Amino acid sequence: QVQLVESGGGVVQSGGSLRLSCVASGELSVTHSRGWYRQTPRGSQRELVAMFNNSRTDYGESVRGRFTVSGDNTKNAIYLQMESLRPEDTAIYYCRYEGRPTKLSAIFGYWGQGTQVTVSS
Repeated sequence: QVQLVESGGGVVQSGGSLRLSCVASGELSVTHSRGWYRQTPRGSQRELVAMFNNSRTDYGESVRGRFTVSGDNTKNAIYLQMESLRPEDTAIYYCRYEGRPTKLSAIFGYWGQGTQVTVSS
């Protein structure tokens, strides 16, 4: 099992930057992917922001080129650097891990509690 805690959200003006952090506690036997999703005020579902593993990184189309996801295994943390923020980036941002609690178990997805990002115009 793993618990995820996000931080770094806040209010920023259009064109500004923010850096989100997610610290994981607990362990997964195998971690498949880590990253971020978001849910906008009008969105009915969480949408992909960025997910990565050892072999690839996927970004949502609307954030590609502006956001960068990274990880620090020594701190058991991942980060989302957001540049050139726009009002439409306003959302609750969720940290997500996908992996197996044990080597033989199915793949589970884990969510943090979310952190609010508000971009003013």
